[in-house]
Amino acid sequence: MMTGEILEKLQEITPEEQRILSGEKTIEKEIYMEENSNVIDATKLLEAGKLIQVRTHTRFIHFPEHTHNYVEMIYMCSGSTHHVINGEDVILKQGEPLILNQNAVQEIYPAGEGDVAVNFIILPEFFDYGLKMMETEENQLRDFIVDCLRGENHSAGYLHFKVAEVLPVQNLLENLIWTIVNKQPNKRSINQATMGLLFLQLMNHMDKMETDAASEQQKFIIQVLSYVEEHYKSGELTELAEELHFDIYWLSKEIKKRTGKTYTDLIQAKRLSQAAYLLRTTAMNVMDISMAVGYDNISYFHRIFQKKYGMTPRRYRISE
Repeated sequence: MMTGEILEKLQEITPEEQRILSGEKTIEKEIYMEENSNVIDATKLLEAGKLIQVRTHTRFIHFPEHTHNYVEMIYMCSGSTHHVINGEDVILKQGEPLILNQNAVQEIYPAGEGDVAVNFIILPEFFDYGLKMMETEENQLRDFIVDCLRGENHSAGYLHFKVAEVLPVQNLLENLIWTIVNKQPNKRSINQATMGLLFLQLMNHMDKMETDAASEQQKFIIQVLSYVEEHYKSGELTELAEELHFDIYWLSKEIKKRTGKTYTDLIQAKRLSQAAYLLRTTAMNVMDISMAVGYDNISYFHRIFQKKYGMTPRRYRISE
C-alpha cells in the first residue's frame, strides 16, 4: 500500500468533489473538455510547457463516455474503480496501473471516498526516452507506446497490469507520483527515466497484463499459459506448437513478444513457484520436490532456486 504521507494528501476532498457532495449531479465539463465535445483536452489539465501531470480521479460521480487527446495512465492507490473501456468492464484494484491510448472510449462509475486513484496526463512525446530504454525488442507494451506516439490504434486500446504484488513496479509508480506532486527540481529528466524503468519492469510481467487487443491475441496468451500450468514438468515447445498448429519458430517469437518472456522462462517460473509451494505446504524432501517439478539435476535446481528466492530451498522452508 502507498505510504501514508502521500496517500493522506491524495485522499483530501477537492473543491470539485465538495460541490458534488453538496448536490452537483454531473461533472463540470468545462474543467475537462470543450463544449459539445466528449474529448478530454490536455490543454485544460496540463500546465503550459509540461509533458506530464498528475491529478486525483474525481470521486462520487459518474463519468460518461469520453476519449482523451493524450495518453492516460491511472494508478489505483487504494480501493478500486469500475471502468468500461471500448465496451469491456475493467475493475482496477489497489496497486494496479491502467494505460489508455488516445482512441480508447472510457466510462467510469462513481468511486467512493476510499477509492483513491491518480490520473497521469501524459503527452506522447514524454515517452521518447522510455522507448529508447526499451530498445527495439518486439513486445506488446512497446508496440502500444509506438502506436501512442504515432496516434494510431493498431495494438490495443488499453493495457491493464495486475502487478499489485510486484514491489519494484509499486516503488517506481510511487516515485513518479511523489516527484510530480512535490515539484522536485529536474523532475522531467527524473520522471522520464523513472517511466523508462517502469516500462522495463512491466515488460518482465507481460503475463500479468490484460488488454482489449484482438481477442485472438488474448486467447493465444491464455492457451500458452494454460499449457505451461498443466505441463510444466515435462512439456516441450515442440509439443505446444503441434497442439496449437503453429510453426515452432513463429511460436517461440510470439511468446516472447506477447509475454515478455521465453517459453523456457515461463516453464522455469512455474516450476520454481510450484517448488516453493511444496516446500511451504508439504514435508517432501528437497530432492523429491526437485524431481516432482521437473528437475533431475538437484545441483541445478538448488542454483536456480537460490537465484530466484535469494536463499536455498531448505532455508526457504525454515523461513516460511
